[in-house]
Amino acid sequence: SDTKSIRAFAKGFLAEEKHLHVLINNAGVMMCPYSKTADGFEMHIGVNHLGHFLLTHLLLEKLKESAPSRIVNVSSLAHHLGRIHFHNLQGEKFYNAGLAYCHSKLANILFTQELARRLKVQSELVRHSSFMRWMWWLFSFFIKTPQQGAQTSLHCALTEGLEILSGNHFSDCHVAWVSAQARNETIARRLWDVSCDLLGLPID
Repeated sequence: SDTKSIRAFAKGFLAEEKHLHVLINNAGVMMCPYSKTADGFEMHIGVNHLGHFLLTHLLLEKLKESAPSRIVNVSSLAHHLGRIHFHNLQGEKFYNAGLAYCHSKLANILFTQELARRLKVQSELVRHSSFMRWMWWLFSFFIKTPQQGAQTSLHCALTEGLEILSGNHFSDCHVAWVSAQARNETIARRLWDVSCDLLGLPID
C-alpha cells in the first residue's frame, strides 16, 4: 500500500540477489471501507493491482536475466463481477467495498494477459467485513486451507511445460474460463497505460 516501500524492497532485492526465477504476486485486501494508500490510490486497486504492477515492473529485467523464470498473479472467481470503470478507477464517484475487490481481481487478470502479450512480443482478507466473516464460517467446510489454496500458485510456478499457456487463468491447477471483460484486449491495454501513468512508469 506504499510505492516507496515497494521500490525500496525491489532496490534491496536487486542489490542482494543475483537471480529471480519465480515471482508470485499474492498481496491482497478485501472488503475495506473506503480508504486510500499512501500514494492516494483507492485501497483495493492500489494494493491488489498497482502494487503488483509496480513490483513486477521493477523486477522484470532480473526475471528476464534469470530465465527460465515465471510470474504468477493470484486472482479470484470474483473477477466475474468486476468491471474497469476508468472514469471511477479510484472509487471517488461511487464506491462499494465488495465490488471494489472484484474490480481489482479483474485488473489482476487483465494485467497478466497484457503482460503475457508484451513478453511474447519481445489470510486476512475478510477482516473488514462481519458478513464475510460469517459467510467464511458458514462455508468453512468448503473453503480450502492455506496449503490447499497455495497448490494452484505452486502448480503455475513449478510445473514444467506451462510456458505455452502464459497469460491463462488457472483454478484448481487447471486452465479456467474467465469473464468476457477479462478477455477484452482493449481494456487490458488501456489499464496498462493508465497504471503506468499513475505509477510514473514509462509507457511502452
